[in-house]
Formats: sequence, structure tokens, C-alpha cells
Amino acid sequence: MIKVGDRLPEGFFRVKDKDGKAERVPVDAFFAGKRVVFIGVPGAFTTACHNAHIPVYVANADLMRSRGIDRIAVMAVNDHHVMKVWGEALKAEGKVEFLADGSADYTRALGLAKDLSEMGMGTRCQRFSMLVEDGVVKVLNLEPEGGTGITTTGAPAMLEALETV
Repeated sequence: MIKVGDRLPEGFFRVKDKDGKAERVPVDAFFAGKRVVFIGVPGAFTTACHNAHIPVYVANADLMRSRGIDRIAVMAVNDHHVMKVWGEALKAEGKVEFLADGSADYTRALGLAKDLSEMGMGTRCQRFSMLVEDGVVKVLNLEPEGGTGITTTGAPAMLEALETV
């Protein structure tokens, strides 16, 4: 599993641009020279992700940028079509970028895959938040197993972490 001090593994995300064109974005290019808040969630439009987790990042995007963050990005094991529509539904344009890991390949590379087959969801991403500087993990927050709600991976916890790094 990825840990603080590690360089992010190679891989790519899929995104859908404003014109509807699908793009393959290499991980190293996305994070190169940037200070990025990187969030992983089990799924787009899922109750906690859509109502409690990502909206708080959207609401705090300007504050995070004022603290030296270049990008805020959320990744889920969903396709790029769904991720684009999810970003639009949350009115996140210019605040949070939505990255698709449709086959969970990158989630597995991070060591953060979670089997939710019993819930009919297949392989998903464990809920996390990271501060990544030029591709290196500086802060890694994981929600505790069996926990309820958004605690360690939410925007307030990341804002607190930004005060110390």
C-alpha cells in the first residue's frame, strides 16, 4: 500500500474534456511540479461521496488554493462519462477535477482496492485523501475500517494537515 514518502506509481486516468473528448492523462504529468490534494472515493454519486465528502472540498477549494494547493482532484472507480457528469452535478468546475479509474487499475497500483462485491459494487477504492507534492505523498489519510461518516479524509482534516506541512 502507498505510504507517506512514496512516489505515486505510474499509471493514467481518463477524463472527459469540455468538448466531450476522452483523454488519457498520465499520473506523472498530472502531478508534476504541483501541490495536489488527491482524494479517492468508492464511487461517484454514492450517498456519502456525493452528499458529504466531495461537496465540502468544492466549498473549500479557494481556501485550499490560498494555502498553496495547485489542484484538487477526486478519483473513483467509475468511467470518465460518469465522472464528468458528477463534477457538473456538484458544480465543481474550476474547483475540483474528476479523474476516472474505470477498471480500478490505478486503485490497485496504490494498494487501496476494496472488494465491495457483496454490495453489488465490485472492486472500489478505499476512501482516502492525500497531499501530493510533485508526485510524492506528503500526507495520507484513510478512513478507519467499519467507521461511519467522513472523518479523517474530509476537507477539514486536510485543511488542518495543510497547516503543518
